[in-house]
Amino acid sequence: MHLHILGICGTFMGSLALLARDLGHQVSGSDANVYPPMSTQLEAQGIQLMEGYSPEHLDPAPDLVIIGNALSRGNPAVEHVLDKGIPYVSGPEWLARHVLQDRWVLAVAGTHGKTTTSSLLAWLLEDAGMAPGFLIGGVPQNFGISARLGDTPFFVVEADEYDSAFFDKRSKFVHYRPRTAILNNLEYDHADIFPDLAAIERQFHHLVRTVPASGLIIYPQQESALQRVIDMGCWTPCQTTGEGGNWQARLLAEDGSRFEVWLDGELQGVAEWSQTGAHSVANALTALAAARHVGVTPQQGIAALAGFASPKRRMEKLIEINDIILYDDFAHHPTAIATTLAGLRAQIGEQQLIAVIEPRSNTMRLGSHMAALPASVRGASEVIWYQPAGLDWSLDSVVEQSPVPAQVATDIDAIIDQVVTRAAPGTRIVIMSNGGFGGIHQKMKRALEIRHG
Repeated sequence: MHLHILGICGTFMGSLALLARDLGHQVSGSDANVYPPMSTQLEAQGIQLMEGYSPEHLDPAPDLVIIGNALSRGNPAVEHVLDKGIPYVSGPEWLARHVLQDRWVLAVAGTHGKTTTSSLLAWLLEDAGMAPGFLIGGVPQNFGISARLGDTPFFVVEADEYDSAFFDKRSKFVHYRPRTAILNNLEYDHADIFPDLAAIERQFHHLVRTVPASGLIIYPQQESALQRVIDMGCWTPCQTTGEGGNWQARLLAEDGSRFEVWLDGELQGVAEWSQTGAHSVANALTALAAARHVGVTPQQGIAALAGFASPKRRMEKLIEINDIILYDDFAHHPTAIATTLAGLRAQIGEQQLIAVIEPRSNTMRLGSHMAALPASVRGASEVIWYQPAGLDWSLDSVVEQSPVPAQVATDIDAIIDQVVTRAAPGTRIVIMSNGGFGGIHQKMKRALEIRHG
């Protein structure tokens, strides 16, 4: 079949394109925002990309259109599909029908850490020789690609709670029918579609309802929102992680790079890896528990952690030059910002840490997290907040309440000039955004090379 994907450069839809092509379909796609890493990955795989949403992209008509959840009524391509009666489907439904059917699905859900934990779980299975398929909302560096069909029944999927399409407002993960489900954490997010935390908890319970009695649900013991989800009704055995849980970690290094793994009171081994932060250790515990459910022993899994490379845009080191290191991180929620900066601070001690943050997500743009933002940057030495066009509220109040020196900037070139001027040997710079951020990553990298190379 010829499949055309609307919104193909989204991390989920771009991954879907790879799977469809591997199944033998002809795949093309349209998107308004074409930028790396997804655009380069798709082009490298020989998938035709078209800029914008012109109806001409759908002439001649494809056999099926897969419509991304970023598109809505009024979009010219969507209107053309409806007017011409071209068959269409949501991405999650297509994935469930054509890829996940008859697979052992391991789904990773949660507000934070889905991409990293999915990548980690896929790596634990890969290292154990289980050749899993996967679809991940990022590019895991252990694989160099965001999705593949795999050679065995096992399939790891990043299970997003965002809605499926303009015509299907259920969370994506309701389609996936996992046998092994990780519920990593749960906080209020996606203010553009969920009125409150209770509404998200209800969607998570819809996911719990789909896990069979022969399956396994893994979640952190101390997470009250997830406990409420389980208390709504659960028909599946559960294992818990963290303090008081079945799976526990005892730090041997403050930054989380070395820790003991305990299961039901018995030491399973000592993990040593390149990741940092309490959130990374928590991700490791849930991944180890899920891998064990499909036959990877804790000892195998712990040993495999040493070979794990985090996904692109998850504290990805872009350059190290004259002991100045620039990182790219996807953090776009106050908790993710806080845990990422705290992990790096634990690793570097008193060294200078400059954070450059773009509040870009829909929830950020609506101001839903405004009150939590000032405290989230406590781990930084100083912060530059970028005020993007279309942000309907001022970042001035965030700066006024900041526990560390902070400022608002509206010009990317000025941000780069300021950071590069202030950087000295020992400085760590973290750019935080879930978008392209005006190409700041490569511009900053080049400027550091010129100034400090």
